[in-house]
Amino acid sequence: MPAIDSDAGVGQRKIVRDKSRTKKKVPDTRKKKSDSGNQRRPSIGWREWASLPQLGIDKIKVKVDTGARSSALHAFEVEPFEKDGEPWVRFTLHPFQRDATTTMVATARLIDERKVRSSSGKATLRPVIETPIVLGDQVWNIQVTLVRRDLMGFRMLLGRHAVRGRFLVDPGRSFRCGHPQLPAGSVPLHE
Repeated sequence: MPAIDSDAGVGQRKIVRDKSRTKKKVPDTRKKKSDSGNQRRPSIGWREWASLPQLGIDKIKVKVDTGARSSALHAFEVEPFEKDGEPWVRFTLHPFQRDATTTMVATARLIDERKVRSSSGKATLRPVIETPIVLGDQVWNIQVTLVRRDLMGFRMLLGRHAVRGRFLVDPGRSFRCGHPQLPAGSVPLHE
């Protein structure tokens, strides 16, 4: 408990701490995140061009949304089927923003069905696929939920799990990666 110094003037109190009772400072041995690690990660904007080569999508405009946990792709007429004893889905999509006439059909192995809450708060059970994505010069696999996004501005939403540890997101910039550059032979296409 602090003591009061009796040498303090009238109406003044001087608090003196007993230094023998203060805690010793313990060195922080936790690993600190280095800013130099972030310098090696490329920066992407809030919207980018991407490619989903296994689905036959050469170019699609995606919204990078770090507020969304999972990624979502606009799909309708989603039909489950079996291929070699495994669950697959066939779906139709409009690959181009603000174009409801151009359609394409894609197939992918179904890896899960998850309950996902939309930005409006409504929870729905969605099919989940895994597919390679090309963004700039990088290629990696992501999990994508299939959902009807007719009323949304972008045909694809790239959530934080897809970009975590790979990119820094600059919300004030767009199209930092340019068009996707698929390295030759880097992504095996399914039949």
